[in-house]
Amino acid sequence: MLTLLKWIVYLIIALAVVVVGGSVLLPNESVVVRSTDISAPPEKVFAIVGDARRFDEFSPWADLDPNIRYTFEGPESGVGQKMVWTSDNPDVGSGSQTIVEYTPPTHVASELDFGPFSKAMAVWDLAPQGAGTRATWSFRSPLNGIAERWFGLMFDRWIGPDYERGLARLKAAAEKP
Repeated sequence: MLTLLKWIVYLIIALAVVVVGGSVLLPNESVVVRSTDISAPPEKVFAIVGDARRFDEFSPWADLDPNIRYTFEGPESGVGQKMVWTSDNPDVGSGSQTIVEYTPPTHVASELDFGPFSKAMAVWDLAPQGAGTRATWSFRSPLNGIAERWFGLMFDRWIGPDYERGLARLKAAAEKP
């Protein structure tokens, strides 16, 4: 019995070393990046992604809660424009998005605030490509602590498909005549 108990203690110590030690080796930031080509000029694409009031036109989460509520603060466009969303659907949640970088027609970055959960950055980079635009949407979130670093391994699987749907919606919106 004492030998079994000793092995259980060794197993628990080994697992703790793997979990804690492994987290030190994991990235301290989660990054998700998706891109698509859009048959529209960068100025037209930027007019959509650079204006928080137009977020629903490409949002992959808009269909999850048709009753989502939005409020807007700050300037009509540019740095400081803020969108606050509230949803009773736990898959959508509540939070805010504030534009912190704004360089028409190529770049816009927003700070995402998910309340007590975390903060992150969403970035749009638009590059002319032939007669169209290469749109790249990225998400960056700091990973603090052991649990967040392990969960960070799943962010691409969790967020990537949403970003792909959002890019498809953006493509459809921007390519409308």
